[in-house]
Amino acid sequence: MDSLISASARALAAGDALGALKRIALRDDPPALALRGIAMAQLGEHPRARELLRRAARGFGAHEAKARARCVVAEAEVALAMRDLGGSPRALLAAAATLESQGDRANALQARLIVARRLLLVGRLGDAAAALAPLDARGMPPALVAVAALTQAELSLRSLAMAPARAALAEAGEAALRARVPALQAEVAQARTELERPAARRVAAGGGQALRLDEVAALLASDALVVDACRRGLGVGGTGLGLARRPILFTLALALAETWPGDADREALIARAFRTRHPDETHRARLRVEIGRLRALVRPLARIEATARGFALRPLGEREVAVLVPPIAGEQASLVALLSDGAAWSTSALALALGASQRTVQRALAELQAQGQVRAIGRARAQRWLAPPLAGFTTILLLPAALPIE
Repeated sequence: MDSLISASARALAAGDALGALKRIALRDDPPALALRGIAMAQLGEHPRARELLRRAARGFGAHEAKARARCVVAEAEVALAMRDLGGSPRALLAAAATLESQGDRANALQARLIVARRLLLVGRLGDAAAALAPLDARGMPPALVAVAALTQAELSLRSLAMAPARAALAEAGEAALRARVPALQAEVAQARTELERPAARRVAAGGGQALRLDEVAALLASDALVVDACRRGLGVGGTGLGLARRPILFTLALALAETWPGDADREALIARAFRTRHPDETHRARLRVEIGRLRALVRPLARIEATARGFALRPLGEREVAVLVPPIAGEQASLVALLSDGAAWSTSALALALGASQRTVQRALAELQAQGQVRAIGRARAQRWLAPPLAGFTTILLLPAALPIE
């Protein structure tokens, strides 16, 4: 490796993309192309970075498997930054295996961290935990240790495991300081602010109360029957029942919880669940059917009793009922939460993360664009969606995450 390539690589490792480009900007050999691609990625020019990394991978010969694998890993990280979440991770895992066989543990670890971070983005927390479990960042460069700790912290925060999240953030902060990379230090600081911001509101008859993530975790672990409108489920003491894919049943559960300890009027339940202002006997019959389904699902946690005017929720064991609602209102709250990370998302990536059809996401984006909450850049297949960062509260509870029972 010549001196200019070595100096450029050192500059990139320190986060100095412009310094790296000054040394190799006019070179077209594969190592220079790869470094130029990484530098362009650090500057936010992701499409150009991807093109350069692909050219570099093609330029390396058959005897340079390690260099080609490094290009695959770098391109995968650029794809993650571009929120290109489609495709199979097989090429990335194959590159990780090649790097491990060649003794390049650092880049192999980076590849497996990219896999875990992609799983976190699409809400597959169990798979992300399984991907992170065997990884060991001890002895790695400080920047890589910081990325690994940040990934673990995000998983813990999304799972509301607050003690492991704080420990991982402390480790990430120390590693970022040793790495002396400002972008990493800013990312750690941003993650720490999530702990102190309101994450949800607890609704009660007398008003509402903003709760931080640790307070939400304590409430979910308590003996109260919690109806969670952030992740659309209910549970007691950490045992959850997910209703994200059964919206009518969740709407009924939420309405019953909001009127506890009283009862909910039948006409109000029909209007809310079926979105009609003029109910007839068919709606009343359907309400009885849906209440029967909900009653069967919540039987281990509560009873649903019929009253003269409607239905009432009666938790088992004389528990209290707590209602958690998102810090932002609206049916598109999860979509806004994803876009508020500052990255440019494609419609297909949003649909994959939310588990919805692209047409559903397109309709929601059109509504949000009309309200001025999101904006589009590019056209046709290159179109991407952006939203301004949301200040004052955290959107962690609105991000995609599969609950135990659907």
